Amino acid sequence: MDDASSNETRVNPRGASTPVRDAYQLGSLGTPWGSVQEGQGIAGDWQGMVGEKKRRLVVRIAAADDGGWKATFHPVDQTMQPIPIDSVVLEGHSLKLAINAIHGTYEGTISADANSIAGTWTQEKSLPLELRRAAKESAWLAAPTPYHVQFIEVEADVKLEVVDWGGSGRPLVLLAGLGANAHTYDKFAAKLTPSYHVYGITRRGFGASSVPPSGYSADRLGDDVLGVLNALNVNRPVLVGNSIAGQELSSVGSRYPDKVAGLVYLDAAYSYAYYDSSLGDLNIELTELRRRLEELQSKFLQDTRPMIQELLETDLPRLERVLRERQKDQQATPAALLAVYAQADVHLPPAVPAIHSGRQKYTRIPVPILAIYALPPNFEDLPGGDPAERAAFEARTAITTEAQAKAFEAGVPSARVVRLPHARHEVFSSNEEDVLREMNAFIGSLP
Repeated sequence: MDDASSNETRVNPRGASTPVRDAYQLGSLGTPWGSVQEGQGIAGDWQGMVGEKKRRLVVRIAAADDGGWKATFHPVDQTMQPIPIDSVVLEGHSLKLAINAIHGTYEGTISADANSIAGTWTQEKSLPLELRRAAKESAWLAAPTPYHVQFIEVEADVKLEVVDWGGSGRPLVLLAGLGANAHTYDKFAAKLTPSYHVYGITRRGFGASSVPPSGYSADRLGDDVLGVLNALNVNRPVLVGNSIAGQELSSVGSRYPDKVAGLVYLDAAYSYAYYDSSLGDLNIELTELRRRLEELQSKFLQDTRPMIQELLETDLPRLERVLRERQKDQQATPAALLAVYAQADVHLPPAVPAIHSGRQKYTRIPVPILAIYALPPNFEDLPGGDPAERAAFEARTAITTEAQAKAFEAGVPSARVVRLPHARHEVFSSNEEDVLREMNAFIGSLP
């Protein structure tokens, strides 16, 4: 992925993510190469580095049921979420790939010994990219972890994909960030199964789960998680969530604390998971203000002086404060990054804005909690630009993230808050050992 647009697959530190389509269920990668002409040769992992920053990319190819090929793209230095490759065309020694979700293509020529592909990666600009067959001892991407998939109905005509990686011990349930599915944890789950029985849930609206037109409020998504737990007969698991999954953790933990043994927020304890009135949340403020204005409008002939007074003294000043903070955020954001966000916004699946508009206030979460923050966050993958812009963005994000971490510490006495310096938003990927250490210590302390 080239330096100018590499962030198109990165989740940002506020819980929003650029849209990525979900990958197929990874199974057998096939046998070693035969001849390319015989059509046996491209199954497996291919890896290479692109751009001045030498970003690592992996293309994973497998045989498709229709006799063709299916593949996923893995920008392993940025995200563990696989991105589907929409087109795999093999003609003789020529291989062509198209990845619509990130507007990327690759064209290359397979070597005579079928161990390398020399070609060009194009995403806004063209860069040379040589892919080499991944050897087991030097592979950047772990082999797929065996798992079982089932679909559980949580509401009429709404079924969720539930992944069971197996294992023994206390049950753990993994919830992915926005735009991702349960398989974003395939590699991480393998590190947990020796000590725990590990499950993953793909929320409604994404991946192989149902995509209903409604049901995206935070509490409804929390009810989906509870529905899966009930169907599996899982007793008091530890819920683990990355990014926007923090709101599902808070929804369950605040309303049904007896249903869970603990919660683990993986860079997920932001305003959608814990609301502090001094910091606010623009989505929540807009939703509440819209409701109050509609109520005011419906009482046109009634005495609405108390309602107007509250709007003037509380609601509108809080909205103004939050808007000014958002303005500061955007003023500190590099122009190149704003352009990428604008482009991504056009292609957002309907579930993404629905989830953001369905945020709710969670202020009391009476269960044991581990909250891990990427603080200060790692922004190495930001698009190139003015160094002063980058510095301002990093400084601003560190300030707002620290403010939220302090608010969470002060407002949730049951929480252990851990800061991992220069971690990526997907902390379970960038800082796997740190996260495993903290999780094992936390879970080991639970009754």
